[in-house]
Amino acid sequence: MSTATMTATAIPASKGDIRNEIEAPSLIEAAALRSDKFRLEREDEWKRLEIILGLMEKGRIKRLSDDDVLALPALYRMAASSLAVARETSLDASTIAYLESLVQRAWFQVYGPREGFFRWFRKFLSGGLSQSVRDIWLDICIALAVMVAGTIVGWLLVARDQEWFYILVPAQFADVRQPGASREVLLDTLKVENDASGMSAFAAQLFTNNSSVCILAFALGFAFGVPSLLLLVQNLAILGAFMWLYDSQGLLPEFGAWLAVHGTTELFAIMLSSAAGIHIGRKMAFPGRRSILTAASDAGKRGAQVMVGVVLMLVFAALLEAFPRQLAETETRGLIGAFMLIFWLTYFFAFGRGREREELEA
Repeated sequence: MSTATMTATAIPASKGDIRNEIEAPSLIEAAALRSDKFRLEREDEWKRLEIILGLMEKGRIKRLSDDDVLALPALYRMAASSLAVARETSLDASTIAYLESLVQRAWFQVYGPREGFFRWFRKFLSGGLSQSVRDIWLDICIALAVMVAGTIVGWLLVARDQEWFYILVPAQFADVRQPGASREVLLDTLKVENDASGMSAFAAQLFTNNSSVCILAFALGFAFGVPSLLLLVQNLAILGAFMWLYDSQGLLPEFGAWLAVHGTTELFAIMLSSAAGIHIGRKMAFPGRRSILTAASDAGKRGAQVMVGVVLMLVFAALLEAFPRQLAETETRGLIGAFMLIFWLTYFFAFGRGREREELEA
């Protein structure tokens, strides 16, 4: 093959390479023009939405006109649609990033919570929690009756046959506190400590143990509340067994004061958590005219609010159990227990009723 032929053959390839190099900038320029056109057609709507969001985020919503407030949902949907188109057509990264930020901010203003956590928590403590507790009053009555029955059953079983004590009471709870223990040994378990060293860790351990019982009692409520009731009977039968044990040595008042410090809070929390579980199970068993899922959902929301209060109560109970119970004398223990019982009864069943009536009248 001649040199001329080789040269002629190579020229088309060279021209093809040059043509590709010329076309590449043209494609980039076309994409940039398309992105600019897309942005210019919608930029006024984006800027208006950004101004509205800026005022709302700064708490200056009163400066917005009625038209701006009414336009917010529509502007949000337009921005979301623009973002979807921008992603689908692979527009420039800066436009996509801007739209993502704008849509996210708009979502929080349109669909986000209307109040912050601290404001919600203040309303929760100032009436929301007590209202939720009053709403499940029937389930609380059921739980209370079962707790009393469980305590009596535990007492009677051990009084009839002391072997029941070892069946009812776990080994880690019994230690020296078991049938046959002398008065001095039992009284030593109720003694006042000289200092509070190491009690913070003890309080954390108690909180963990008590919270696990309460959460389990609540979680088992979905099975029509039956497991929650059985759990109450089991735990209160242990209390009944211990009450019989201390009464057998004439120490029931001392044991009652020792228990009352934290017990009026802890047992109240256990009762509420079980009642919340029973409430869910009862609503599932008897949903009325609503569907089972709707009834369970409403009961679950109410029960969840009660459980938030239960967690707070358990924190108090752990602190009371670790410090005042160990450091205070019998009379002081009894007074603290009585005060806490009156406090919880007043807070749950009397506090916030005036506000409730005002809301109904409004």
